[in-house]
Amino acid sequence: MPDTDIRTALFAARLRGVDVRIMLPDNPDHALVWLASIAHADAMVEHDISVYRYTDGFLHQKVVLMDDDIATVGSVNFDNRSFAINFEITLWFTDDKAIADVENMLNEDFKACRQVSLAEVSTRPVTLYFLTQAARLFSPLL
Repeated sequence: MPDTDIRTALFAARLRGVDVRIMLPDNPDHALVWLASIAHADAMVEHDISVYRYTDGFLHQKVVLMDDDIATVGSVNFDNRSFAINFEITLWFTDDKAIADVENMLNEDFKACRQVSLAEVSTRPVTLYFLTQAARLFSPLL
């Protein structure tokens, strides 16, 4: 659950022309987290950020690739709890081979995704919209 600072940074990056892509699981492991993630992901799509839902099982990876220059792999979720409370670890690396391996892995994973469209976001059933927005209220605790 990204906080305001993370959302603002992602929105600003997109406004600068950065290709921002987010991959999330399509299958839930926790209903409340999954519902809140839909609300946050929908806001990303509304700000022209590409959101993909991984459809080939459950996705639990925490990986970032930036400009083919740096990558991360670790246990840190993209939320305040992981950043400030939990004892999480992420490896940042600049090794060309490791970065290429992460890029290849992500390219394969994106093949097993469906992209969330603005049309999908704007035509969500009212009950699902209400549930996702209600779950979003709990984001600071999730």
